Amino acid sequence: MANDKKTIEDTSTPPHLKKTLVEINSKLISPFPRKSLTTLLEQLDQMSPNETHEALHELHASQIELELQNEELRRTQLYSDSTRARYFDLYELAPVGYCTINAKGKIIQANLFISILLGMPRSELAQQSITRFLFQTDVTIFYVLKKKLIETDEAQSHQLRMQRADSAPTWVKMTITSEKRELEEQLFHLTLVDINEHKKAEENLRLASSVFTHTREGILVTDAQGNIVDVNAAFTRITKYSREEVLGKNPRILQSGHQNTDFFKAMWNNLVTKGYWHGELWNRKKNGELYAEMKSINAVYDEQNNVIHYVSLFKDITEKKLHQTHLEHIAHFDALTSLPNRSLLIDRLRQALTQAQRRKEIFAVVFIDLDGFKAVNDQHGHDAGDQLLITLSSRMRQALREADTLSRLGGDEFVALLMDLPDVEASFPMLSRVLLAASQPMQLGEKTLQVSASLGVTFYPQAIERDADQLLHQADQAMYYAKLAGKNRYHIFDAAQGSQMHSQHESLSGIEAALERNEFGLRYQPKVNMRTGQLIGVEASIYWKRGAGQLLTPDKFLPAIQNHPLCIAMDEWALHTALAQIEDWLTLGYNIPVSVNISTYHLQQANFVQRLSSTLAQHSKVDPSYLEIEVVETSATEDLEHIYRIIKDCRELGVSFALDHFGTGYSSISYLRRLPISLLKLDLSFTHYMLENADTLLILEGAISLAHAFHLDIIAEGVNNIETGAMLMRLGCDLGQGNCIARPMPGKALLEWMKKWKCDPTWENVPLANHEEFLLILANVENKGWCRTVENYITGMSEINPIQGKNQPQLGIWLNGVGLKQYGSHPAFTKIGDLYRQTHSIAKKLCDDKEHGNREDEQSKINSLFALSDELSGQVNIILHSNSHINSSALRQSSVHRSVLSPL
Repeated sequence: MANDKKTIEDTSTPPHLKKTLVEINSKLISPFPRKSLTTLLEQLDQMSPNETHEALHELHASQIELELQNEELRRTQLYSDSTRARYFDLYELAPVGYCTINAKGKIIQANLFISILLGMPRSELAQQSITRFLFQTDVTIFYVLKKKLIETDEAQSHQLRMQRADSAPTWVKMTITSEKRELEEQLFHLTLVDINEHKKAEENLRLASSVFTHTREGILVTDAQGNIVDVNAAFTRITKYSREEVLGKNPRILQSGHQNTDFFKAMWNNLVTKGYWHGELWNRKKNGELYAEMKSINAVYDEQNNVIHYVSLFKDITEKKLHQTHLEHIAHFDALTSLPNRSLLIDRLRQALTQAQRRKEIFAVVFIDLDGFKAVNDQHGHDAGDQLLITLSSRMRQALREADTLSRLGGDEFVALLMDLPDVEASFPMLSRVLLAASQPMQLGEKTLQVSASLGVTFYPQAIERDADQLLHQADQAMYYAKLAGKNRYHIFDAAQGSQMHSQHESLSGIEAALERNEFGLRYQPKVNMRTGQLIGVEASIYWKRGAGQLLTPDKFLPAIQNHPLCIAMDEWALHTALAQIEDWLTLGYNIPVSVNISTYHLQQANFVQRLSSTLAQHSKVDPSYLEIEVVETSATEDLEHIYRIIKDCRELGVSFALDHFGTGYSSISYLRRLPISLLKLDLSFTHYMLENADTLLILEGAISLAHAFHLDIIAEGVNNIETGAMLMRLGCDLGQGNCIARPMPGKALLEWMKKWKCDPTWENVPLANHEEFLLILANVENKGWCRTVENYITGMSEINPIQGKNQPQLGIWLNGVGLKQYGSHPAFTKIGDLYRQTHSIAKKLCDDKEHGNREDEQSKINSLFALSDELSGQVNIILHSNSHINSSALRQSSVHRSVLSPL
């Protein structure tokens, strides 16, 4: 028995092995058969060593397999935990509401978003009916969804409103599904997506769409490149273009031409730098009709701040602009005659003051009062009086120039503003024309209405600075004296004498006494051939040497003796004095012809030739051919037969005749052919305006051509600058007189002048212009005049916007026609084109700015305009001088005159 026991012990399991088996057992987790392992431990003591080792080997293998299974179980557990965590995050923290309700609609489970969405803690949501949180009107929608789900077993969705605990409504998209479980209550799962912001955006879009469609403002949307992508109904109504006609087009199709490229450059610059633009502009409808609009343009950007669209809103303000224009017309123009009223007159008069100071030019203020107008009203009624005012206003306005202003102050009182006068004498023909216009009868049915006018005239500048009101007061005073003098005449205010007046009826006895006291004298203005410098004669003018050294010019006193016998005495005094001066010059060895102005009244006397013959006899040393009589064109044509006999008889005496103020009357070929005259004198009004008035230049060129056609000499008065002389020579008039050559001077001073006189060097080689060159000259003059009209419009002296003219400028025609053909390769031609475009660009900018109320840097732009015009004229002269094929020997010359520069 003992041996047997020892054998169980020897074969018993070692303690360390048992320890290992116990550790294995403790580490094993279900589903390992823990019971079998315990049985194995119990049997170890009964096993042989070999069996024990085999058992141990099996145990080690089982241990490894169990550890692997255990590791897999741990990974499965970890994945389960991770999945459970993700499910919690997705369910609890999702930005979508999840809740589960039972068949009765009670909430049995809800995530955090539901709590936030409904504004109630989750603990309070349990067992709440879902319908409690629905808008009453939307509860039915919920039941319909639930019913459809049960019937179709398909998920149902719809948008409805939910009521928060704080009563604030919110829109959600509800999706409802069901979960069927056997033997258990059916559950419903709700998914709630907050679409409140989406609904708001949708409502905003709906509102914007409604505004876009129904607003009365036109809306135009373009892409970033400016191509139209959409327009609204108001756009179609305003522009007459349908939506289909403009899609893909550029808004340029609406341009009217009233705004220049600079305007649009400024607009786009504002859009690029600021993202918006606002202003007024004129556009054109599909039917060609112009309309004014108030427009706003805004840029639309994407998230990267790139422009994706431009949205333009505009309103048709044409009626407003027309109404504004009408109100401005009422405020500035007389309702009856449509002439400027006192308000606009004062404004233009102030502009004239500034302009005259800058240009150093003269202007006249003429106060006009109708004579006998009250009698017309009393005898024929106010309607007849109104009609007479309308007619006379039109006649008097036509008697003035375009740059002049005629305004009505009220009743029968008018004021004329005569601009850009070279001297005071230049106003006399216009004053005479106004008197004539006012005195012409008017037929009204069977009635003949006739009045006359009294004119008061004052000139600016004066020795003492005057304002607009003071000038009007002076002209009014002068008009009063014209009334006293007998009416139907003009009276000139003498600024040097203050309130003392010198009018047409001026102290005839004083003038007569002055003749007896020998207070009158002659001054002589040279007449020269501007090309050769040759003196061809002088014109005598009468001056009154009054007390205290005062010297009155002819315009201050000669009008007072018009149509009065005293003018005969004055003429005869002038003839005697002139002939005596010729005698004095002859003794010094100079033969200098003298021309003397003779009044119409004197010429009409039956004994004129006889008295002239007697005067010549008293100066027998003088060859009668050295005396020339000047007669005004208008008087020469009044009684053609009588004047013809006078001139014919005087020519038999050896005296020649010149037709003075040629071009101011009603010139005709017939009287030029019949009258035996030898010289035509171009009126100074032509030379004054010829450099800036294309019409004047055309008339002047025609007059010169007419003189050449009848083999008559022609001389121009008023050559007051080098440019005027050069222009006259280009047109074929080489003879001239004016301040640029010499002012009137005493007889002795003339001889000193002769010793020093030389014509301007630039005059010697001035070529005669051919037809093509005359077109260039004419175009350049038109351009200069156009610049002046721009200035007048900008400064308020004219109501006409010059950039709105539809006729193409002559310079533009020349550049694209004759100029391009003959001078296209000439460097000056390219410069002329560039300067022409720059000139018009600045002019359009000025006019556009005025229309939009922008007066910034206005004077600077006007100065730039004239600087460009002067530069352009310089380039024109370069082209004209480059024609080397024309030389002085080929020029048409006036008749050869005897030389008076050297002693006999």
